[in-house]
Amino acid sequence: MKKAGNKWLWFTGMALLPFVTLAQDNTPKLHEFSIKQAVDYAAKNNVQVKNALIDLRTQEQKNREVTGTAYPQINGSVSSTYNPNVAAQVIPNFISPATYGVLVQEGVKNGSGNPITMPDDFGFIAAQFGTKWGATGGISLSQILFDGQVFTGLKARKTLIEFSEKNVELTEENIRANIYKVYYQLVASKTQIALIDANIALLEKLQHDTKIMYDNGFAEKLDVDKVSVRIANLQTEKTNAVNQVNNGYLGLKVLMGMPIRDSLVLTDTLNDEQVKEGVLEAAEFDYSLRRDYQYSDLGIKLAEFNVKRYQMSKIPTLNLNGYYNKNAQRDKFNFFGKGEWFNISAVTVNLNIPIFHGFSNNARIAQARLALQRSRNDQEALKINIDSEIQTAKNNFASAVSSLDYQKRNMELAESVYQQTKKKYEAGTGAQTEINQSQNDLKAAQTNYINALYSAIIAKVDFLKATGKL
Repeated sequence: MKKAGNKWLWFTGMALLPFVTLAQDNTPKLHEFSIKQAVDYAAKNNVQVKNALIDLRTQEQKNREVTGTAYPQINGSVSSTYNPNVAAQVIPNFISPATYGVLVQEGVKNGSGNPITMPDDFGFIAAQFGTKWGATGGISLSQILFDGQVFTGLKARKTLIEFSEKNVELTEENIRANIYKVYYQLVASKTQIALIDANIALLEKLQHDTKIMYDNGFAEKLDVDKVSVRIANLQTEKTNAVNQVNNGYLGLKVLMGMPIRDSLVLTDTLNDEQVKEGVLEAAEFDYSLRRDYQYSDLGIKLAEFNVKRYQMSKIPTLNLNGYYNKNAQRDKFNFFGKGEWFNISAVTVNLNIPIFHGFSNNARIAQARLALQRSRNDQEALKINIDSEIQTAKNNFASAVSSLDYQKRNMELAESVYQQTKKKYEAGTGAQTEINQSQNDLKAAQTNYINALYSAIIAKVDFLKATGKL
């Protein structure tokens, strides 16, 4: 009984194993990511990147398809034909003249005793040529010996792959830029939350001190209530800020292709010096550093191949064809028994010389050349846009860094003013309105600093992307 129980336990465990595995797969995971790890995760899981990689693999298969046309094409075939009524052919009567010729030569006489003579018309006879059943089996081969369009397509294979690879890189770059912006904005939001917490702590300390002064008759109840209202406002502001941060994490997970149920912790930190790092190196620029410019270059090469392909359509093509078949005819379906099979084979070399096609080839060549010129024009426009993007990014980044430095100094000054005003208030030489105003100024300076930090982060990412260094 014990063995039987163990056996049932084993079978039950094996039956439940898939469900246990599924439950484990659906278990929320914890991810602690630096910016590099976040970008690497997105490169593997973002849907747009996945689809770009699928396009690359699709192009690889298209290249194999083009290559396949240059290889020998071999086909086998088996067929059987049944003729319920074998076709009859009406032909001149070639039998009777020979028979009469013998009779005349031998002097044979007819029933009247007269010698048989040759009639003037023997008429026609109907004859069936063929059998009820026929079968054919064989193999055929065709090989392109020369076709300019096919050979041009073979030469373009590498460029087509590079074109698809560059599209993947462009997609990854756009996703990477967005991840950088959101990631560091969320990192900066930690500073925002910390500043709000610090302000709440300052006001709570002020509330405590004001309450003591009120109890001792040195302050009014209104002063205590004003501080309480400001604390409540800051707590509401913190709640809204935390909600925005939580939504930001959701947006970052979507960008990365991460399941929403998973937890994400950002491990990188951010300070003013990090925002300024790497900018001088990025100032050295060449158009070839931009992936979209590289993509444009490859597009021009493909347009040139297209022109050449249509030009090659005016050149003769040479093809080799051959087949070897076995053929049999039977009055009954007995092809698998005894009976003779006849060999049929042929080899053909076909030279096709284009002479006149109503000028359609010339029209296709002209269209391809116009498309090539359009691609070149687009590249020139792209260079102008790149120049504009770089200059705009430089201006924005310089302004953002300047504003960040200014707002940081302003925040530090506002904090110093608040501390001095608070000391005067506690010493009884300052008014409640002064400390309220200094606290408002401090909060405004902190908000301006956080906004300047956000702007500097975005400006740096845009600058690195514009210079092809992201």
